[in-house]
Amino acid sequence: MKFIPYALPFTGEEEIAEVIDTIRSGWLTTGPKTKRFEKDFSEFVGATYSLAVNSATAGLHLGLEALGVGPGDKVITTVHTFTATAEVIRYLGADPIFVDIEGDSFNIDCDAIEQALIENPEVKVILPVHYAGQAANMTRIMALASQYNVKVMEDAAHAVPSTHNGQMIGTFGDITVYSFYANKTITTGEGGMVVTNNEDYAKRIGCMRLHGISKDVFDRFTSTKPSWHYEVVAPGFKYNMTDIAASLGIHQLKKAWLLQERRKAIALKYNEAFVSLALQTPLIINDKDVHSWHLYVVQLNLDDITITRDRFIEILAEKGIGTSVHYIPLHFHPYWQETYLLAADDFPKSTEAFHRIVSLPNYPKMSDEQVNKVIEVVREVMQECHING
Repeated sequence: MKFIPYALPFTGEEEIAEVIDTIRSGWLTTGPKTKRFEKDFSEFVGATYSLAVNSATAGLHLGLEALGVGPGDKVITTVHTFTATAEVIRYLGADPIFVDIEGDSFNIDCDAIEQALIENPEVKVILPVHYAGQAANMTRIMALASQYNVKVMEDAAHAVPSTHNGQMIGTFGDITVYSFYANKTITTGEGGMVVTNNEDYAKRIGCMRLHGISKDVFDRFTSTKPSWHYEVVAPGFKYNMTDIAASLGIHQLKKAWLLQERRKAIALKYNEAFVSLALQTPLIINDKDVHSWHLYVVQLNLDDITITRDRFIEILAEKGIGTSVHYIPLHFHPYWQETYLLAADDFPKSTEAFHRIVSLPNYPKMSDEQVNKVIEVVREVMQECHING
C-alpha cells in the first residue's frame, strides 16, 4: 500500500464544474459565487451575517479590529493553538494573555479565563479555540463575558459543523471565524468565513476586508449605470475571497454533514481498535453534541512504553503512515517565549499534553483499507513497545 498521508481534501465533480463555470463567467474575484457562499453559510450555521475572507487568519484580524481591539488592550486566549490565533492580537498592537487548557479535551480552561479576567481589567476580548472540532464550554465563557463586560470571538477553524449543548457553533460569540484551509473539514484551498449577528461588526468587516472602501466593489463593477466613485473611509486590508475559491466552498458546504459523518465513523473505529493499548483516545465532553472530528488526537501513556512520542511518529512514517502534532504550544516558540516571558511550568496541562499527543490520519477520502492499515500499524507498534508486552 502507498504511503497514507496525514490529510487530503475530498472534492468531486461538483466542485470542478462550479470552478469551470466561474472561469467561463469572466468573474474570478469576489462576486456572485462569493455572495452565494456567504448566504448559504449563514443559513447553515444560523447566523445573520457571513463574510468570506481569504484565510481564517484574516478573519481573526478583521474580527478583533471590528471589536475595537487596539494598543494597550488585552485578549485572553489559549497557548494550545496555532500561532495565528495569537499573532492577530499583535497585529493590532494589543497583548495576548495566555491561559492553559482544561485537561484532556485540550480546550481552554474556563477557571483560568476567570482568573485572568480578575487580574487584568484591560481585557477586551476572550478568544477561545474549539480544539479538534469539539466545542469549548461556551455556556461558561459567555457567562464570564457578560459578568466582566468583555466580548467573545471564537476561533472555530476546526468547527464545521460542531455544536455546544445542541446549539451550533457560530451562534454564541460576538464574532466567530472559520477556516477553509486545505486540510479543514470543508475547504476552499485557502479561505475563511467570519460570522456575526451584529450589523455594525458586519459592516466594519465588510469594509475593512477590501481596503476600507465604503461600497461593495462587486456592485460597483457590475452596475449598468456609472458607479465609478468610491470613498476610502479607513486604512483597510486585502482580505477578500475569490469566486474561484467560493465555487469550491458552495459544494463543500453541501457535503459538510456527509464529511463529518465519515470522519466520525473513522474516529469511532479507531476508538474501538485502540481500547486495549497504552494510549488515551480523544475525550468526549458530551456525546450528544456534534464533534466535527477535524483532528483525531491520541495521547501516548509514556510510562507504559519504551519509546518517546517523537520516535512513535518516526516509526509510523517508516511504516507508511503520516501523522502530525496539534500543537507545539505557543510557549515553546521563541517569539512568544521571549516577548511574554513564558515558561513550560506556567502551562502544565498543555506542556504535559504536548509530549504525549499525536494526530492520526482522519479524513473522508481515506478508504476502509487505509483506515485498517493505520489501525494495524498503531496496534503493532504499541504492542512491540509496551513495557509489559
